[in-house]
Amino acid sequence: MDDYRDPPSLRAPRLRPGDRVRIVAPACPPSREEVDRGVELLTSWGLRVELGEHVFDQWGYMAGRDEDRVFDLNEAFGDPGVRAVIAAMGGKGTYRIVDDLDTDALRRDPKPVVGFSDITHLHLVLWSRCRLATLHGPFAKADDTYTGPASAESLRRALMTTGPVTLYRDPSEATADVTVEGTATGVLMGGNLSAIRTEIGAGLPSLQGAILFLEHQRGTGLGEVDRALTQLTRSRALDGVRGVALGQFLGFERDADDPALGGWGIHDVLRDRLAALGVPVLGGLPAGHGKNPPTIPLGTQATIDAAKGTLTVLSAVV
Repeated sequence: MDDYRDPPSLRAPRLRPGDRVRIVAPACPPSREEVDRGVELLTSWGLRVELGEHVFDQWGYMAGRDEDRVFDLNEAFGDPGVRAVIAAMGGKGTYRIVDDLDTDALRRDPKPVVGFSDITHLHLVLWSRCRLATLHGPFAKADDTYTGPASAESLRRALMTTGPVTLYRDPSEATADVTVEGTATGVLMGGNLSAIRTEIGAGLPSLQGAILFLEHQRGTGLGEVDRALTQLTRSRALDGVRGVALGQFLGFERDADDPALGGWGIHDVLRDRLAALGVPVLGGLPAGHGKNPPTIPLGTQATIDAAKGTLTVLSAVV
């Protein structure tokens, strides 16, 4: 008999007009123009926006030295007046600083942390060390073609309201026909596949009882996805997963025409690796590195229904 119980989530208070929010750069350096437009958008919601001291630093391909990026995060975590922390950009570098985060401050005073892609490393460590519910979402900007009005509104609702979030299968997504029938409920965890794989052996939290959300942007091809999923399987990281929710896997459109790949596309690799888990799989969610990404709570209870094509997640804020 499975006596597993879903662990309780630590959820932050929802934002209200007048609250202070802090923009930080844990990974790559953002442009000043994009940050200015992000400040404009957040201010239009009645929020008071501050920038971390090192947001515009640059050290190689990262937004400043490791100690400076983690300083900005810990300053935001420990300031009782800061009510949300928003990553200005993903990219690379977050994985270098997660061991030095002051998660005790968040345990005492929870606040939502927003980001995606490389920020998946933050989501995973914050769940592992203090069970904080976070937000897989973009750095939305005013008048932006990538994060347009629908994406901005999704972020606003996720930060400032407490209703559940529901995503629907989009038949046009590459993963839409990767489906294993059934329903499943568990704590939603995950994010970028490469980031999750990188945390194996370095602090990846237990995925037992979880609904695992995965999204990815092509690097070296189908093999990288196959290797990542196989590594997760062989390391036993996927043992006890209750279901899988697949977001966007972008950049694989031409693989089916490559004779060296035997006619396989990204949906074949995902189906081959994930169907063996014997749990419901819901593909085709329009979430990831594509345009107009929604904001999705992580670390709260979620339900996938493969037949209906829905993922419903409880709010990360209360």
